[in-house]
Amino acid sequence: MTVTADELFRRVSSGLPCWMGHSDGTREPLPIARWMGGEASSIEDRVADNGMIAQCSGPTLDLGCGPGRLTERLARRGISALGVDTSREAVDLTVGRGGRAVLRDLFEPLPDVGEWACVLLADGNIGIGGDPVRLLRRAAELIRPDGVIIAEVDAPGREGVTHRTVRWETDTMVGDWFAWASVSADATVDLARTAGLRVVDIASFHGRYFARMRSAPVSG
Repeated sequence: MTVTADELFRRVSSGLPCWMGHSDGTREPLPIARWMGGEASSIEDRVADNGMIAQCSGPTLDLGCGPGRLTERLARRGISALGVDTSREAVDLTVGRGGRAVLRDLFEPLPDVGEWACVLLADGNIGIGGDPVRLLRRAAELIRPDGVIIAEVDAPGREGVTHRTVRWETDTMVGDWFAWASVSADATVDLARTAGLRVVDIASFHGRYFARMRSAPVSG
């Protein structure tokens, strides 16, 4: 049987294990507890999440929101937040916990383009589609001139940008292959520059790394 994104998030909400499978036959467990957030996640992950969203001071777009832990947490802080995901189950989970979300590909038309104060790319979502530069350029289109993009990246010292073909796997099902990418903290400055952005800083919380980026000034 083939596991879809909807099936994956149904399992996530039930706490059942899922993996990311690689084309070389290896696989790694998906951080189910972190994705769900709340009491399901560790104290360390909650601290890291808080450190990330503390930098959101205005309307925030959570791209690849998954079950909506960050969208919900922002809403509880009184910040207008909207999750975006291609999984109906993920959107329903986000709405069910009190957040707002739309079922849409992030490259499709989205509400309030160019008016968001912050765009979040949590949990390595900078790798969506396998082309981080294209994704960052899209994020730059979404924020207002003084807006910020916060992207979770890999730890320093790892290979700069890794392009992979991966799929979702459960104990009984596998999904279709899709393109993904991983970006290390060391590669973020050059990557941002290529996308027309500049890195303001890179913060670390309990082994997780978050790069804060803004639009780069246009040179004369």
